[in-house]
Amino acid sequence: MGPDGHPIDDVIAVAGFRAALRSFLRQSERVARQSGLTPQRYLLLLMIKGAPDGSGQSTVTDLARRLQLAQSTVTELVSRAEESGLVEREQSGRDGRVAYLRLTPEGERRLEMSFTGLETERRQLREAVDQLPTLHESPALQ
Repeated sequence: MGPDGHPIDDVIAVAGFRAALRSFLRQSERVARQSGLTPQRYLLLLMIKGAPDGSGQSTVTDLARRLQLAQSTVTELVSRAEESGLVEREQSGRDGRVAYLRLTPEGERRLEMSFTGLETERRQLREAVDQLPTLHESPALQ
């Protein structure tokens, strides 16, 4: 038995998931740097391109929510990415206070390099997720 009487197999599965997640994050950082991106810029580009609505664009407000960062922090990240030629802004036709962010061709190229370089790690992370106990089996471990 593991902590609080949970089956040791559940504890092992959660530990395996955490190890896979840690490995994924470290590899993401390494691959991002090889693609000429900081880990923060890689994540920013990924969140813009991977907008939940499939549009490939986002606002600073949406990014702040998804990244769980202060809006001022995201604004600074976006400004630096824009200065580096990775992101561009487009004013909304409906609301002049809103600017949509999209990747430039260079941003697309660097994101693709990073994203492609992480295929194996994504597969390994999915496998680790599949090994996790379900909520009804082990709610305290989730």
